[in-house]
Amino acid sequence: MGKKKWVVRALLVFMSAGVALAGWAVFARRLAPAANTSREHFDAILVLGYPADADGNPKPEQLARVTEGVREYERGVAPRLLLTGGPAHNRYVEAEVMASAAAAQGIPPSAIFVETRARDTIENVCYSARIMQAHGWRSAEVVSSAYHLPRAAMILSRTPLSWRMHAAPPLEPGAFGSNAESALETLKTMRYLLYARWTESCDP
Repeated sequence: MGKKKWVVRALLVFMSAGVALAGWAVFARRLAPAANTSREHFDAILVLGYPADADGNPKPEQLARVTEGVREYERGVAPRLLLTGGPAHNRYVEAEVMASAAAAQGIPPSAIFVETRARDTIENVCYSARIMQAHGWRSAEVVSSAYHLPRAAMILSRTPLSWRMHAAPPLEPGAFGSNAESALETLKTMRYLLYARWTESCDP
């Protein structure tokens, strides 16, 4: 009987800790800044990666991010696109697929830059910041899906860049940003807050 009580207590403690961590992540996401600057023009538009499909074609969410980056470029927000993402989920390099999509929408090759190694958001930010610093670029508008931006902002906050977040709307209403995606992003935020921001940190 005593052993069962300890098991029950351990389960309760574990569940309480999980609820507390989830609450911490939700709270942190709500408090995540949308920018660290008031500027309206930037050195680059940084488009965060998303996997291509099994045939190497852009998925709707990936295309939505690129399309919004193109729109911002055409609005004069920045003179170049920096597309980031490696072969994280299949053999296709996300940045290269996005670069082809941007070129197909009329962006000149001279305005397209790619970061092709990143396998997660921390690496997206870190490797892109290194490219930017090598070129002397110090500011970026960061384009991604709305549910992804809070965690991206937490990561960007640890770089010396000036930045603001910009959400890419779906090409069709309700095409992404489901409850499942939001829940997964909350789990990723929990992981980031708990240990990834130290164990997977990368100095730009």
